[in-house]
Amino acid sequence: MSSSYIKDFWENQAMKYRQSHVASWGDNFAIDLEIKNIANYIKEGDHVLDVGSANGFSTFKQIQNNPASITGVDFSESMIKYANEALALHPEKEKISFKVADIRNLPFDDNLFDVVYTTRVVINLPSWEEQIKSIQECIRVTKKGGTLIISEAFWEPMVLLNSLRQLKQLKPLIEHDFNRYIKKEKLELFLNENAFSFSCNDFSSIYYLGSRFIRELVTNPAKYPGYSNPINNYFYDLELEFSGGGFGIQQAYIIKNKT
Repeated sequence: MSSSYIKDFWENQAMKYRQSHVASWGDNFAIDLEIKNIANYIKEGDHVLDVGSANGFSTFKQIQNNPASITGVDFSESMIKYANEALALHPEKEKISFKVADIRNLPFDDNLFDVVYTTRVVINLPSWEEQIKSIQECIRVTKKGGTLIISEAFWEPMVLLNSLRQLKQLKPLIEHDFNRYIKKEKLELFLNENAFSFSCNDFSSIYYLGSRFIRELVTNPAKYPGYSNPINNYFYDLELEFSGGGFGIQQAYIIKNKT
């Protein structure tokens, strides 16, 4: 799958959904869990880079939680166009900026940001070689001793969920044709070989187990378009109280840049 095809997909999403969260992902519960998880690693006064900011929906939510400054970048010109339109009306616009940029070649100096986070953008790259190049770029612009958060979709939890689904003769979950889920084994090998300190935060496990498995056992999903099934809300609330289990396809690797 070429990068140009993937970029065209997101350009179309931006033009279709403009400033809605649906432009980046229809699952508003998962987006909210991601925002809350990332907020835990941002403190007052931090200079933050949001890589894959799309139309800015999550960036604006994040700034409500943190007295930090955030620069949002995305490789879709249309996404950034709608982000800047919303920014012009935002009450805290002095804390936020948006620009078009490619994660593989970030237009920033070395060691610039206290916190850098990716949100489902590394998986838009069509090969592991390009994915690791993008992660190295994020490390480059993170301050020494700063924090890089790789919040992405991972292959192994999807395999685990599909094992459960197979037991109940449910169709397997698949990657969209504009995604290439990251293999945790490869990422951890790279981090260990380069002596990075890291941890994995499985912040969506209960939610995924409920919304991608149990939901289909106890309700008729066909009655609820998109992510409107009320059981999704129920498992979202449970996720806020509990965590763990290894079923969260959406996970975050918290990486400390070397001092």
